[in-house]
Amino acid sequence: MKKVIIGADHRGYPLKDKLKVKFSGKFDLIDIGTFSEESVDYPDIAEALAKAIQQGTADKGILICGSGVGACVAANKFKGIRAAICHDVFSAHQGVEDDDMNVLCLGGGIIGDSLAEEVINTFLNAKLKPEERYLRRLEKIKKIEEGQNLK
Repeated sequence: MKKVIIGADHRGYPLKDKLKVKFSGKFDLIDIGTFSEESVDYPDIAEALAKAIQQGTADKGILICGSGVGACVAANKFKGIRAAICHDVFSAHQGVEDDDMNVLCLGGGIIGDSLAEEVINTFLNAKLKPEERYLRRLEKIKKIEEGQNLK
């Protein structure tokens, strides 16, 4: 069963809580919080989620804040994390197939429950296309993370 880590700040908590119920049993869900609507800082949640993926505790992650923007910015600061905001199914599968996205960011105040469920299903079931052009681009991203020049 695919291991998925899910986390949210206080503005993403209500959506996270609903999604946990929907996906319970479909995936091995690891919830890193937050567990209430009491204010927390989204970079703290992004760090916990990113480190779990880096350590191999989870295969993919779902990160939710109010708009998805702050969570996405924070998550992308961690080596090996390729996070994107997706509020549509095309971006959710294309981000994995072409860019090997491993963290889906959602805006709890932007996306509805039903669409969020579809986007997550699409993200979690998509696979990287092993075509040369995608692999070449992924290697360039890894070079950027290492501070190397692309040429």
